[in-house]
Amino acid sequence: MVKGDIITEVLVRGGKNTTSGWVTDTMLNNWVSMAHRWAAGYKPWPFSEGRISTTFATGTGPNSDEYNFEGYKADSFRIITIGGKRLKKLNFDDYLIMRETEPDANDRVYSDFGGLVYINPQIGITGTTVAYGQYIPATFDATDLTENTIFTTNDEGNQAIVEEMLSYVYKRDGKKQEAVNQHLLAKNILDELWKRIQDEQHAYQTHENRGGMWERIDVVEGNYEDDDFNEDQW
Repeated sequence: MVKGDIITEVLVRGGKNTTSGWVTDTMLNNWVSMAHRWAAGYKPWPFSEGRISTTFATGTGPNSDEYNFEGYKADSFRIITIGGKRLKKLNFDDYLIMRETEPDANDRVYSDFGGLVYINPQIGITGTTVAYGQYIPATFDATDLTENTIFTTNDEGNQAIVEEMLSYVYKRDGKKQEAVNQHLLAKNILDELWKRIQDEQHAYQTHENRGGMWERIDVVEGNYEDDDFNEDQW
């Protein structure tokens, strides 16, 4: 389904048309944009994951450590690498404490706050910065009915957009309870889609060289020990 298909289905199921004056094309474009923004932001969908890269250079701000990756959601960056070296993500408070107490530390760390990413300027490595996060879906073009949604390959999401738009139709008709029911139906569709995605991701595993689920640190000897044959592991 593309944008035009969604609008058509809403009109058919709602028993409405644009010739009666009850609803206009402008209203429908506004509704589909609202419903799409809501559905796209409901979960961190894997099909809204993106990667942005740029040459690492001095950042902005008073500490030269601020970066703005335009088009990406705040606090969504899970992984950042510079020159192929992975950085560790800190809580923002911990990042500030480190910068305050050890301003010359070259720790490979970053954090984010208020839509900005903060990378330790003393990091001591160069190369390409690659950041992996959730991008903000583009705003619909009001005149283009052929645009795809972020759910192009997962049509259940498009059905949720239809149900959410129908809640707007019922609200305009003064049918408050029907509007609430349609909104809940849209949420249920997205919840089911999210559950299925999580079920399909069950095969992800940790690489054996990074330590398995039975490895632990020996705090006395300072090394790793396997618990593969620990009789109490179950």
